[in-house]
Amino acid sequence: MKIYVDADACPVVNIVENIAKKYDVQVVLLCDTNHVISSDYGEVIIVGAGADAVDFRLISLCHRGDVVVTQDYGVAAMALGKGAYAIHQSGKWYTDDNIDKMLMERHLAKKAKRGSSKNHMKGPRKRSAEDDVRFAESFERMIRKALGKRIAKG
Repeated sequence: MKIYVDADACPVVNIVENIAKKYDVQVVLLCDTNHVISSDYGEVIIVGAGADAVDFRLISLCHRGDVVVTQDYGVAAMALGKGAYAIHQSGKWYTDDNIDKMLMERHLAKKAKRGSSKNHMKGPRKRSAEDDVRFAESFERMIRKALGKRIAKG
C-alpha cells in the first residue's frame, strides 16, 4: 500500500506524512512544475504543467488498496474505480455511495457559474486547526482500514 497525494496547494501534506510515518507507509507527493514542494519522508514526483497532468499521473500510479488524498472529485472517482481509497483534505471519504452525487453537484455548480454574470466568486474559508484535527482523525481511520484489509488478505 502507498499513499498518493495530489500535492498542488494541498494543506495537509505534513499531516499525511506524520501519520504515514507512524504506520510505516510510503508517501508519494505529486505536483506540477508551477509548485515547489519538498519532503523529508515522501517521494516527490514533479509532472509537467499541462491541464490535469498531475491527476492522470497519479491515477496511472495508484493501485487497489492504495490511498489517494485529493480535493478533485474526478481524481477521487478514478481512484475508486481502481479499488483505491480516496479522501478529501476536509477528511470526507469519497466512496462508491457518494461520488456520483458529488460529481453531479460539481457539474451543476460549474454550469451555474458559466451562466452567471458575476465575475468574482468567493473562495474557500480559511483553514482552521479544527479542520486539521478532523482530517487527521479521518485519515488515520482510513489508513487503519486500508492496512487491516491488506493484512487480512495476507
